[in-house]
Amino acid sequence: MKVLTDKLLSRSAYSHEIDVPLDQIDIADWLFNLPEAEYQRCCPPDHIAAGATFTDDGRRMSINVEMIGTGLVVQHYVADEATPSYCRMNSISDVFTPTGERTQVNVIWELIAEAIDGNRTRYTNRVTCHPTDVFMDFIARHGQTFDEAAAARQAAGGDHNHRETPLFAESIARKARARAAIRAAAE
Repeated sequence: MKVLTDKLLSRSAYSHEIDVPLDQIDIADWLFNLPEAEYQRCCPPDHIAAGATFTDDGRRMSINVEMIGTGLVVQHYVADEATPSYCRMNSISDVFTPTGERTQVNVIWELIAEAIDGNRTRYTNRVTCHPTDVFMDFIARHGQTFDEAAAARQAAGGDHNHRETPLFAESIARKARARAAIRAAAE
């Protein structure tokens, strides 16, 4: 299977501001310790399941199961970079169609926190999707052009990202506030 990085299937980025200073944010800790129920609250009813694991070579991995448009998507996100203010996750994602057929796409998920001022942070959720050769064969077998597939993926993925971004941001903020309260109580 080959990722076709020269083709863009979809890209979206949405931001949401939270009332937490950047130095209290830890996106990597939030992502790799995210309870499944909290993940589900971050884009109902699309988010189905989540968990954290490792690749065979020890890299951190987040597994997310969600509906994007009409496709059931199993994301196998491997951390290319995972810091308190930036995570870059890379997945060869399995997509199951309503008819039960399976194909694969490459999804790059970036979670970004940037300071706005002393007490506020802007969270950005950026999702970029590239086709694989498996996906290109799949759409060819179904008589769909790449432009048609890209338009459908852009609409579905953009809608999903637009809805989950503020909920992810507020979840990250709640975790940061809880961690700060525990630290303050211990002092």
